[in-house]
Amino acid sequence: MSFSNAFETHVLTYVFTTGSVSRPTAWYVGLFTSDPTDTGSGATELSGNNYSRVAATFSVSNDLATNTGALEFAQASSSWGTVSHIGIFTASSSGTLIAHSALSASKAIGSGDVLRIPAGDLDITAT
Repeated sequence: MSFSNAFETHVLTYVFTTGSVSRPTAWYVGLFTSDPTDTGSGATELSGNNYSRVAATFSVSNDLATNTGALEFAQASSSWGTVSHIGIFTASSSGTLIAHSALSASKAIGSGDVLRIPAGDLDITAT
């Protein structure tokens, strides 16, 4: 995963200045049909057809954060298109994009489909 420009600025402010920054206390996973890029504006997040972000929790070991529980999106009420990218946000809607990545394989989501990410399958590495 790549960290967004906004989150990189947040980290640098926290580490290298005495400026006040607030720590996110909740994380939500969102889906995209193209790359949102580091600016968070490169793509439009899915919307409608019973789509909403899902809350996530993570554990951290060394330089790796991993989702601790399965992430299950609601059943699509109509086609969501082909999901190719994922993003982690600070809120269930709006919020700040923290990190983003291409999926290892794109997935077409049709009416009645449910996208699931098993526990331990969403990894974020700090390098």
